[in-house]
Amino acid sequence: MSDVISPRHMIRLDHKPQLFSFRVAGLVFHNGHLLVNRSVTDRYWALPGGRAEIGESSEETILREIEEELHVKARIERLLWSAESFFSYGEYDAHELAFYYLIHLEQAFPFHESDIVHRIVDGVDVEFRWLLATAPVLKESDLRPAFIAERIEALPERHEHLIVREGVKRHD
Repeated sequence: MSDVISPRHMIRLDHKPQLFSFRVAGLVFHNGHLLVNRSVTDRYWALPGGRAEIGESSEETILREIEEELHVKARIERLLWSAESFFSYGEYDAHELAFYYLIHLEQAFPFHESDIVHRIVDGVDVEFRWLLATAPVLKESDLRPAFIAERIEALPERHEHLIVREGVKRHD
């Protein structure tokens, strides 16, 4: 058996102005709040997670991303949604295939109702905070994709597949 580590290749096809990516994200709850993150240069929030790699299942991706970003072990409770999303992203017309898992953190993670609780450098500076898990708060905070806010107060008991077309939201 060889100890050679295969190179990692994220699933992303960049053919400007078109972009395709395969993303996996997790919904982590604590005290009625949802964990979100953003690049310090962005105005919108997103769920923790990242791009899948070739040869990696969506479940492997979310567990790897949680450990890389939050430095804690997690377990998957269940798959909530798979989504084919079409949206504008910078100069791109983006097409994203994404899986959204309900995640339970196996180790303690900082909590505060309004402050940034964690920071990492993942190519860019990324900050994490908890937002009250209600539709009005998540919409006002510009959580993306927007369908998460619309469905946050009634999570599905079984997996749902969605096709999402979000309008252009430019913040200049």
